[in-house]
Amino acid sequence: MTQPARLVISPVSGFRALSAFVRLPRQIYAGMSGYTPPLDMEQRDLLDPKRSAFFSHGKAQYFLALRDGKPVGRISAQIDDLIGQTSAATGLSTDTGFFGALDAASPEIVPPLLDAAADWLRAQGRTRMLGPWTLNSNGEYGLMIEGQTAPPMIMMPWHPKELGAAVEASGMTKAMDVLSYDMQVGPEAEEAHIVPRGLRVGEGRLGDLSVRQLNRREISRDGDILLQLYNDTWRDTWGFIPYADTEMKTMIHQIKPILRDELFVLVERAGEPMAVALVIPNVFDIAGDLGGAPSPFGWARLGKRLLRHEFHSARVILLGVNRAVVGTALGSLLPGLVIAELMKRGRTLPYRRIELGWVLETNQPMRRLIERIAPEPSKRHRVYTRDLTA
Repeated sequence: MTQPARLVISPVSGFRALSAFVRLPRQIYAGMSGYTPPLDMEQRDLLDPKRSAFFSHGKAQYFLALRDGKPVGRISAQIDDLIGQTSAATGLSTDTGFFGALDAASPEIVPPLLDAAADWLRAQGRTRMLGPWTLNSNGEYGLMIEGQTAPPMIMMPWHPKELGAAVEASGMTKAMDVLSYDMQVGPEAEEAHIVPRGLRVGEGRLGDLSVRQLNRREISRDGDILLQLYNDTWRDTWGFIPYADTEMKTMIHQIKPILRDELFVLVERAGEPMAVALVIPNVFDIAGDLGGAPSPFGWARLGKRLLRHEFHSARVILLGVNRAVVGTALGSLLPGLVIAELMKRGRTLPYRRIELGWVLETNQPMRRLIERIAPEPSKRHRVYTRDLTA
């Protein structure tokens, strides 16, 4: 009688093992309905300690599940020093550790992967495990529960429905869901999103507001504004970990080749930043048909599409409001003005839809604002928790 192949959970060490870790999702999910592989290069920027800004304030250990020497699953375990800068409202503490990059070819692989991450976090003195975040809440967020056949979007993780069921069967419990909305750009969406007359730039009591786009000559300054307003806005939000200065500089450097001035929205009052948003084009639009590791011909096609800016969708990745007006009438209206400005710019940009993601299911004010335009979320991602003292 043939014995079943033994499953081995192995720590990732060295370039070859890390490469296998990066490639694994596109190998095990190939052919599944709705799955489009991201570029290996993009994933390596996210995961490689030599490239990822996360490792300036955190550390991680990756694990591969091997069957007959073949990778069939993966997971990361990580801790983030920035967690010490968060408030009690985030639900995080210095006893919290994280897992992420969870992918498996079959459900029985999930429990030993989660156990490997839990054991590593215990050894680091953590008593609670939360995730998946790759590598923290500013990276790829949650495990996809709904929306597997929705169009793929940059920085949004994809998982088959069976994976969530396997995680829950292993004893992990739901901590929070985050929602994504697909906002169509066009006259109908603009009509649905009515900005109060007094908020329109140059009118009424708020006539001192102005809106501008990115200033490339001062891109570092605009990055600092984005960093400050984003961190100030969300610092008391569940799951929030502040964006580090190194992360912002790294992100701007990485997205600069695809960034257009119009994708940065800054609302100012008397020269003081009031609200800000950053939109990035969806790389899947130009790379989704090339596979994770394009051929030289594929890279040439990608370069041509990039030069022509052949994107048709984009994603709001960061949005922030000046802390001085958070909780005021103006503060509650500013996100609406930012969205209205994005729609206005959509008349000249090639994007037909913009995704607004990572909206906490408990954030009713933001949901009401978005659901005037997009009544139902297009994707749902779930964050799980486990007590490591049990």
